[in-house]
Amino acid sequence: MSATPSNLPPVLRPENPPRRSLAELAERFGGELRGDAAGVELTGVTLATADLRAGEAFVAIRGVNRHGAEFAPAAAEQGAVAVITDADGADIAAPTGLPLVVVPDPRAVLGDLSAWVYGTDTDLPLLLGTTGTNGKTSITHLLDGILTQMGVVTGLSSTAERHIAGDVIVSRLTTPEASEFHALLALMRERGVEAVAVEVSAQALTRHRVDGLVFDVAAFTNLTHDHLDDYADMREYFEAKARFFTPERSRRAVISLDSAPGVEYAERATVPVVTVATPAIAADPAVAAGADWIVTIDDERQEGTGFTLTGPDGRSLTSVVPVIGPHMASNAGTAIVMLLEAGYDWERIAAALERDGGIRAYLPGRTQLVSGSEGPAVYVDFGHTPDAFEKTLAAVRRVTPGKVLMLFGADGDRDKTKRHDMGRTAVEGSDIVVITDHHPRHEDPEAIRAMLLEGARATDPGHPIYEFSPPETAIVEAVKLVGPGDAILWAGPGHQDYRDIKGVRTPYSARELARRALRDAGWPVPEPAWPVPYED
Repeated sequence: MSATPSNLPPVLRPENPPRRSLAELAERFGGELRGDAAGVELTGVTLATADLRAGEAFVAIRGVNRHGAEFAPAAAEQGAVAVITDADGADIAAPTGLPLVVVPDPRAVLGDLSAWVYGTDTDLPLLLGTTGTNGKTSITHLLDGILTQMGVVTGLSSTAERHIAGDVIVSRLTTPEASEFHALLALMRERGVEAVAVEVSAQALTRHRVDGLVFDVAAFTNLTHDHLDDYADMREYFEAKARFFTPERSRRAVISLDSAPGVEYAERATVPVVTVATPAIAADPAVAAGADWIVTIDDERQEGTGFTLTGPDGRSLTSVVPVIGPHMASNAGTAIVMLLEAGYDWERIAAALERDGGIRAYLPGRTQLVSGSEGPAVYVDFGHTPDAFEKTLAAVRRVTPGKVLMLFGADGDRDKTKRHDMGRTAVEGSDIVVITDHHPRHEDPEAIRAMLLEGARATDPGHPIYEFSPPETAIVEAVKLVGPGDAILWAGPGHQDYRDIKGVRTPYSARELARRALRDAGWPVPEPAWPVPYED
């Protein structure tokens, strides 16, 4: 609605978008047309003036503090051909002289409207969507990796990246706004993408970001404490995701029974459901054992996790996921079952994985080993919930002969109710805790750290607990506290290349800071293996 900060990646558009009549748009979506729309055609829609291209319509919605229509003059200067808004917005935007389409709730129609504008209401690539508190990004990238191994031209949209037929672009939101998402899908279709793996957040479902789309397969990972700044309680958070498993949003569902909510989702879903579970990490192993597909853990080592996926008719597949932890094997099993439900042949999947010696997928910032073969192991991870801490710490513990140090901070201006549990879980799963800053946003960093420290110290006052700020100092001090055979898990920053400080995205890479701290301490560090996304 407002101008987008210039340091955000731009919205991608199809190269040859269809031209749509503004008058037809108004008629199709029940809008009141004000002004002269004779001969007016548009080639796209956007919520942000900074992303607007000449020939597009500006969609002005009411924000928390301002109405997007206040930016209509800027939209007009940049070549907007119309404004789509509500009645209040129409009064604000009228002085621009642009034709207006007035609808009761612009956001509510944005998805269907964008699908029509970009032609994504028909003939889309296969859509594979994953929701859940943890594991969404990992499954999305695992799907992309396995499909690529099978020779499929892929697209991807995750918290970390967007992929289009091999090109990698930095992401903005976990799930893009509907106008951006449909433009992205139109571009993917132009470039020959056959299947798209998408990370679908709860906010995407409640804020209309995936409107105008029906996913071929929708998957659920787990539901744990998070996002209570957006939802009143865990029940409301649960219900936000429940709508994904209805015919309005998906055709089939793959639901994990590793967390208790999975059972209810499977029972309530109004689309065909297949279940998958990993009894070794499930909240209720007995329930998990009754899943259609079972993941068992065969081997855990620093280079990855071996697993076996067993399903109906005695079918069984043994492979390796290139990340540590049973939860990652669970994610891999879910991804494979999603591909089966999407119609890919079992033999084709199994042959590709056997040929390559396992899954070949790059999971940005997911328990990513950034250290070398000498000195302490350092992992950088995106996990920022108590449940993610618990699972990842346990995975690091199992492959670490020495001490495990947990380094973390917490998001400012986000769910404060989980901070004590983050501190508690860090203490319970580690030998040493180092608390630092993450994205303070507009909150006092010291106050954030105080809540984390309170939860940690209340759990075990005698546990070695340190506080260092900023994180550039914290990682240097953390490396001093460990040695060969030990490990550091730096949780929170993952793949991100910035910190949000008072609304400004400050350049920052935990992976590079960790490598620098290791080098300065005298440990050899190999060149990074991860790709660097570009901003198109």
